[in-house]
Amino acid sequence: MKLSRIFQILVPKDTKFFDLFEKDTANLVAGAELFVKLVKENDTALQVETIKQIKEIENMGDDITHTIFKELNQTFITPFDREDIHELASTIDDVMDCINGSAQRIKMFKPQHLIPEFARIAELIFSACSELQVAVKELRNFKNPEKITESCIRVNFIENQVDDMYHAAISSMFETQTNAIELIKLKEIAMTMEKATDKAEDVSDVIKTIIIKNA
Repeated sequence: MKLSRIFQILVPKDTKFFDLFEKDTANLVAGAELFVKLVKENDTALQVETIKQIKEIENMGDDITHTIFKELNQTFITPFDREDIHELASTIDDVMDCINGSAQRIKMFKPQHLIPEFARIAELIFSACSELQVAVKELRNFKNPEKITESCIRVNFIENQVDDMYHAAISSMFETQTNAIELIKLKEIAMTMEKATDKAEDVSDVIKTIIIKNA
């Protein structure tokens, strides 16, 4: 048995990191849910309000990340490897940054309209974040590694779906969009949205690494 595993068994488990990660992924899901609302909203005033709310959630995510880093520096024995805690916090933060970045681009560029593919991609981003929330919650006791792995596999599948959808949307825009400026705006927004699922896949990779190390 690995020495790190022996420590986990013998030393009383500090739940603060699990509490923080669960809070972080709940915050992430809330941000993704608002982003779905944003891309389906046609009222400009309501869009502005939703973008503001997404930014507030992104700020809350930053605060949670900073708290995790602070606790990491002050804690001698951690529930799993310190570098994995740092990487998990950083990658979750990256996903929320991409969601907020997509929202901010909608605010800055003010495209004439959002293409229908954006709504579907936003829903897939939300699904990926929800799977991450499930996986992180199961890290608390490691009793269901299969459930964690299944969620991580679904995140990878979602990333592939979004990748295909992104390329199809870009191809369609180049064929149908006659306004070059609008094309640039929409392409930039789509690229940032697609990046959100890339970052979600990064989170799932970190989680899979944690599972392997604690098997």
